[in-house]
Formats: sequence, structure tokens, C-alpha cells
Amino acid sequence: MAESSTTFTWAIATLDRETLDGFVFTAHYTVSAEDGTYTSGAYGSIGFERPDNLVPYDELTQDEVIGWVKEALNSESEGRTEEIEEALQSQLNEKHVPTKASGTPWAS
Repeated sequence: MAESSTTFTWAIATLDRETLDGFVFTAHYTVSAEDGTYTSGAYGSIGFERPDNLVPYDELTQDEVIGWVKEALNSESEGRTEEIEEALQSQLNEKHVPTKASGTPWAS
């Protein structure tokens, strides 16, 4: 399956924040991969340092926080977002052309 036909969707599952000022210190994210036949997914979380200027919690958008997540992942390890997507692509490829199987030869 060609990688170009795979759609990767990043989303935020939930945020952990301080109630006093709304500082988001952890984002829990999901990444799903879909190629028209199969799907695969991953879940993770990443912490943030307190910024100089807080965006009010009720003004945050999912796209903004996804940007923070990707930036933080890539600053921890160069290309981490690509590694996640490549791992999901490998899972889809394995579903299309399995390299491992289970069973017994005498059962039909």
C-alpha cells in the first residue's frame, strides 16, 4: 500500500490543566491512520513547560494544541511525529501483506 494514500489524523483526547490559571501542563493525543481498507492508531501524552504568556484555556483550539504537541515531540527527538506516522504506516502495511500468522496446519 502506497504511503501517499494513507490519511493521518491527529486529535487531542484530553488536557490536564491547573484550575487557578488554566495552564495546560499535559496533552493526551491520538493519531489515527486510515488507508481506505484498514485503520491503525496510537495514543500518547506529552508535558509542557509553563510559557511566558498563557493562552486562556477557554480560547484554546484543538489545532493550536496539536501544533504544541507536534512541536514538543519534535523537540524531544528530531522527527518524532514522522516516526509515529511511519510506525502506523508499517502496521497498515502488515495488515495488507502479513508477515506472521497463527494457527495449526490440521485445522481448517
